[in-house]
Amino acid sequence: MAQKIISQMPINSSELHAEMKRIKARDAELGFRAQKTIDYLESLNVLDVKKAKELMDKLVKLEVPRLRDIHFHKMIDVMPTNAKDVKTALQQYNLTVSQENCKKIADVVAEFV
Repeated sequence: MAQKIISQMPINSSELHAEMKRIKARDAELGFRAQKTIDYLESLNVLDVKKAKELMDKLVKLEVPRLRDIHFHKMIDVMPTNAKDVKTALQQYNLTVSQENCKKIADVVAEFV
């Protein structure tokens, strides 16, 4: 029986780490990929979920044109501290963000580093 995807929503590495910990506590043993994912996430310096949600709220309140949740989650994962790093993180998406807005994003993220 094939599994059906009900919905898709972007999450950041902090939320993924919390969810993987929950799954690990629920299941006695994780699969190979799940264990590799947890090992990778633990090697990163991820924010805790509470701080990540607070950062997400602050980024959304900036009301930067054309940026959506997926872009904000990317900012939480990458944690850019200057405008150039923000531009670099957003290069994979087909959008343009002004230098002023990049500076605003970097300033908000820098508070959490």
